[in-house]
Amino acid sequence: MKRVQRMEMVKKIADDFERRKAEALAASERRVAESEQKLADLEAYRAGYVQDFAVRARAGIDGAAARDYQVFLARLDEALRQQQQAVTATRARRDSERQNWQQAAQRAEAISHTVQRWQGEEQLALERREQSDSDERSQRIWAQGRATRGT
Repeated sequence: MKRVQRMEMVKKIADDFERRKAEALAASERRVAESEQKLADLEAYRAGYVQDFAVRARAGIDGAAARDYQVFLARLDEALRQQQQAVTATRARRDSERQNWQQAAQRAEAISHTVQRWQGEEQLALERREQSDSDERSQRIWAQGRATRGT
């Protein structure tokens, strides 16, 4: 097996690895989007809840209901804090996946360039051999023609 063929096998492996890293990055991007959407939903729910509480408070509510609203609001705030942490964590994982993919893509690109260079070198060597063979045949034919004419 020629070195170019061996390197093409390495290129295939590197390309496959880079593709898997790209897929992992895409999945990570989806998780970030989902996490951000959950955060936005929670923030909208909290805003609606606070607005509803304000309307009810103006209309007059008893102390127990106000306490229940405050307890639930505190739970919502905690859920928001936890979701914000989840968003931060998924973004960090996504950034790590992006870096892994970029490294894999750079390796695959470097291997691809090497394969192309080696293919070019191999093609040039083949062309030189063919030219040398052609030159040899021409010299033999010329020598045979001289030999037949000279006798």
